[in-house]
Amino acid sequence: MNPGKHLDYLLQQWPFDPECVCVRLVKGCDGRDCIQLRLDLGILQMETLGRPDGTKPEGFQTMLDLLLDAEQQNPDFELDEDTCVEIDREFVQFYQRRVAWLRLQHFQRAVQDADHTLALMDFCRDHSPDEQWTLRHEQHRAFVVFHRTQAAALAAIEEESADQAVQHVNEGLDLIRENFADMGWEDQFESDELVQRLIQLRDSLCDEYAIGKSLRERLAEAVATEQYELAARLRDELTKRSEN
Repeated sequence: MNPGKHLDYLLQQWPFDPECVCVRLVKGCDGRDCIQLRLDLGILQMETLGRPDGTKPEGFQTMLDLLLDAEQQNPDFELDEDTCVEIDREFVQFYQRRVAWLRLQHFQRAVQDADHTLALMDFCRDHSPDEQWTLRHEQHRAFVVFHRTQAAALAAIEEESADQAVQHVNEGLDLIRENFADMGWEDQFESDELVQRLIQLRDSLCDEYAIGKSLRERLAEAVATEQYELAARLRDELTKRSEN
């Protein structure tokens, strides 16, 4: 056995810790940044740009880019079994890198990778050859939205925009609610752990930065207390903001 091929030194130098996500940025031999993720069975290395494994499917940056091009060429494009396997591979890769970005506190990069995954989910939903295959992805949509919402809110805090951070959380909660409705899980929304964690994040932001209730929350309260004139004014203001 060639002693130069084993990874003993690297593994001993960087022990695995099951209590945390062990991740670091390192330089490649050409000076490029790479992400390394320490697992119990070794070290996973990912590229920071393009697809995490550094490959270019048929010359495209990602499978999603390849699929969007195929759709443009043929609007009736359908996924086959081999393509579904490659799509699942890309889902896993972007999940691993998204988790790494969150741990490294590179929040905008985590948002970008979450957006990629959500766009790939949308494509799969629209072109899926099998309902069960679609369901396997859609049941994880709320989790991806949760990661994206966390990252977007924390990025806004870094930019000293607490109001924007709260808005990101509210938008994320709305998206998760929509997903739960689509999946027939409406009765689970209020008690869902991810939802509770986002609500706690929003409440802590509001307390720490003395942020008042949003227009949408004030509108809901006005309707609940039958203050219909106030509700009408708030609804008009929401409409104006959505048009700008």
